[in-house]
Amino acid sequence: MTAPIVHMFPCLSDNYGFLIHDPETEETACIDTPEAGAILAEADAMGWKITQIWNTHWHPDHAGGNAEIQDKTGCRIIGPAEVKKRLEAPLDQTVEDGDSVQLGALTADIIATPGHTLGHIVYHIPEARLAFVGDTLFALGCGRLFEGDPAQMWTSLSKLKTLPSETVIYCAHEYTAANAAFALSVDADNSALLAYADEIKAARAIDKPTVPTTMAKELATNPFLRADDPSLQAFVGKPGDAVAAFGEIRARKDNF
Repeated sequence: MTAPIVHMFPCLSDNYGFLIHDPETEETACIDTPEAGAILAEADAMGWKITQIWNTHWHPDHAGGNAEIQDKTGCRIIGPAEVKKRLEAPLDQTVEDGDSVQLGALTADIIATPGHTLGHIVYHIPEARLAFVGDTLFALGCGRLFEGDPAQMWTSLSKLKTLPSETVIYCAHEYTAANAAFALSVDADNSALLAYADEIKAARAIDKPTVPTTMAKELATNPFLRADDPSLQAFVGKPGDAVAAFGEIRARKDNF
């Protein structure tokens, strides 16, 4: 298998757009559609034709460009049922947990990750060691619980925790500097986190993106993935209960 090419670029105020391209078949998928004009321009600049859209969830900054991009390219749109039900955006193929989708020779496995929205999904491409996680997981953060509850989101994050440590994680927003400040407020003695926070500060000082990250780095530093760690549970006053600890960490972040 020829390795896919992932092209990442800024959209809107703090979103990232992603194009994944299979060099063997020349197929290109757009991961979510935050800003149709920017996405089409980037594809054109790369000399790629968008043949598929892979939506992670229904929010307008993730599926709002579906119609325009499909109109311009004739691409096929794949995603969770909520894209059509909640946003009334075009959707050609509904996928759910355990399904898979093809992009040329590439296979992406669908992982249901409810919490941010009830139908949120992640696209994991094991052969390429990468995952597009939408708003479920961020570098040093996780999505707000707009629809789900702490138990659902902890279950979803626990699924992602089992991905191979070398998996490259493409999350959809540049929130990392703010996430680092919060993470340090609950896990200040974590040496890996302290080093990561310094990296983030240096990167953002020169307007360099902090995405993608890796599962190994997030497992060591992301407080939302560490809600099962006894020291962090003790710090937030929820010993022995990962769900309660996660809920407390999320509540603290919401008010940080």
